[in-house]
Amino acid sequence: MRLGRRTALAALLAGLLALPPSRPASADPSPAELRKLTKQAAQLNDLYRGQIQSLEEIRIQAGKATQTSGALQARLDRARADVADIARNAYIVGPLDGTQLFGLGGEPHNALGHAANMAYIAHERTSQVQRIEKLIDDSKKAKLAANDKINKLRKEIKVMQGKRREMERLLAKYGFQQPGGSSGLTQRMITVRAEVMQNFPMPYGVGCLRSGDPGEHGKGRACDFMMSGGGRVASGADADRGDALAEYLIQNGSRLGVMYIIWKQRYYDIRSGGGWDPMSDRGGPTANHYDHVHVSVF
Repeated sequence: MRLGRRTALAALLAGLLALPPSRPASADPSPAELRKLTKQAAQLNDLYRGQIQSLEEIRIQAGKATQTSGALQARLDRARADVADIARNAYIVGPLDGTQLFGLGGEPHNALGHAANMAYIAHERTSQVQRIEKLIDDSKKAKLAANDKINKLRKEIKVMQGKRREMERLLAKYGFQQPGGSSGLTQRMITVRAEVMQNFPMPYGVGCLRSGDPGEHGKGRACDFMMSGGGRVASGADADRGDALAEYLIQNGSRLGVMYIIWKQRYYDIRSGGGWDPMSDRGGPTANHYDHVHVSVF
């Protein structure tokens, strides 16, 4: 009897734990590698006098992809543990003997309950296997995506490192300005703000110095020209004014010393070659720059 029960248990465990063979798994994305690349990107930001938007964008994408991959792997591990629990429950319940259900000596309600338990376990086993199959596939895709973003960040860092001489010439052209006066802004930023406000109405205001900000706002080298109020997406004439301002800053950027512009979830960074590039979703109209035009200067 014990030998038969052990044989049945072994068969059940094999059925519960054995899954269809999957393709070779991708290497797990390395959080340590991402931290290393993030540090290198930060060093370039310092060297090139401000956050390089191409590096920041890829860094954010790589971070999100790595988190997604880790979360899927954790779900996959929990699902496998659930399958093991089903196997253990099946052992406790034991196999269903037909004589228990139809024999004269058996209690019908016990046998029926036993049958229901076994049917439930079989259903759970099927559901879990299907769930794990999908998680395996999703996890592999997430790992590939995360590794791809990390590789892109590594390549972009090399590209920007290769532009060092070009950046040094650019920085030398504009010189280095410290913030001063009561506004806490550099003279270049004060000049840009004055020219913008002379040529564009600003009914929603302008925000520049932000104490404690680690970026250009905290260094007096950035302003946000608001195109709507209350965190709303700019529309109609307000959106048109934002488009016109962004184009004005691009066309006059060399004269004014503009470093980069952000508007409508896009960035235009002189240091990485100019041209509009998309930004990933950062969580709302303000974070995605749909309600203001951001400009940073050298």
